[in-house]
Amino acid sequence: MDRSMEGHARSDRPPGRTAEAAQRTAAVQERVQLLGNVLADALAVDVNGTDLQTLKRAPRRAPPTVSPADLEAHPGPVWDAFVPHPPFRWWGAQRRFARRLADAEDRFAEAIERHRAAEETRRERVAKALREQVEHQRRLDEATAEQHARIDAYERAVQNRGRAAVTRYFTKALDRVPEPLDFPRRRKVGYVPESTLLAVEWDLPDVSVVPAEASYRYDRAVDAVLAVPRDPLELRRLYQQLVAQLALRALHLVFGSDRYGVVDTVVFNGMVESVDLTTGQTVRPCLITLRATREQFEALVLDQLDPVACVRHYFAAEVSRHPEELQPVEPVLEFDLADPRTIEAVDVISEIDARPNLLDLSPESFEHLVHNLLTRMGLETRLFRRGTDGGIDCVAYDPRPITGGKFVVQAKLWTRTVPPSAVRDLFGTVVDAGATKGILITTSGFGPTSYQFANGKPLQLIDGTALLSLCHLHNIPARIIPRAS
Repeated sequence: MDRSMEGHARSDRPPGRTAEAAQRTAAVQERVQLLGNVLADALAVDVNGTDLQTLKRAPRRAPPTVSPADLEAHPGPVWDAFVPHPPFRWWGAQRRFARRLADAEDRFAEAIERHRAAEETRRERVAKALREQVEHQRRLDEATAEQHARIDAYERAVQNRGRAAVTRYFTKALDRVPEPLDFPRRRKVGYVPESTLLAVEWDLPDVSVVPAEASYRYDRAVDAVLAVPRDPLELRRLYQQLVAQLALRALHLVFGSDRYGVVDTVVFNGMVESVDLTTGQTVRPCLITLRATREQFEALVLDQLDPVACVRHYFAAEVSRHPEELQPVEPVLEFDLADPRTIEAVDVISEIDARPNLLDLSPESFEHLVHNLLTRMGLETRLFRRGTDGGIDCVAYDPRPITGGKFVVQAKLWTRTVPPSAVRDLFGTVVDAGATKGILITTSGFGPTSYQFANGKPLQLIDGTALLSLCHLHNIPARIIPRAS
């Protein structure tokens, strides 16, 4: 190649590489834009929940088992088809005609008998087919009625806030929601009927979902397209925006799917499954946790707010400050404390379940159970006051550095919902005692106002479901069966 041709070839490279850099930059910008529109895209789709009655199968008709040819009687033989032609007028014709006539009469009689037998067989065949069709229809009707009865029972269980039924309802509702881009699809839900609370554990994409490149440029010196790294602070900001959007999107999906009005509070724990580069082990840190009541959520204008500001300041969410380092936050409610699999009775017949019913305990016995539980959890406890309402107040000490401290613990052996005043009183005790945290344990549940007050405060509310989970976790046999009224 001569020098003029070589120079011409080189002059063609920069425009091509420059276009490539621009194209790759545009792809990165498009990806960032998609990540920024996750919440907006979710709001563009109506979420109404499933009307369980629509799951009922339409009645089915048994297919016909009778051949159309068998539905009507077949015409019988006609004598005109058998009668011989009249004889000619010559000698002997009458005798021959008589013989032919007698033969025709015999054949006609045989045809009539064959037709009678065939008709009898046809009628038997039709009757049998109709009986089979009726039996098939009966089985179809029974199957339809059984399926309808299951749906009705399922719907009643959801309306009555049955733990397993509501958990199943929201599991299926959320499983039907496609994830944007290439996000993970792992989700778990657990319903706490005592507090009308739905705990949601939702896997989030890790920080690698945000492009590490801010743009691309063509470097003439090396004749290559090079990536321009994204500023670490910008990377963290974009990822926190995404995580906050996903949390709000989850609240939007849960409350929007609640056709039967059985959820007043949602706890969202956003998890990330990744590899800890320091150990090489798989970890699942919680990067965002928040608790939202329906009243709080319905006051939001989701298409006009700043997601990070909303979850941080409005819902008092805990958000990882360094998600790129998988720095975890402590969930406001561990999912295992709301997981129905650890709560449901071992025996469906409560009379043969040997575990003690906490509601049958005396205040003193309940006091011993709570102290036993706290001790097994690694806390040092000291009783300082017993209430007259079945409540127990004590101070518990967690000796662990950083996460430990002095806890004020109050437990209430109640069947009615704990009023918000009890939560406010506990907070006052925490402040007066200079404690690190206040823990309120009850055999019943909490209302959304109590959860709303506890948001952003050093308070932990443990309802009956969470109490049973803790007992299960620490090998303390227990169940909660309401007394017969």
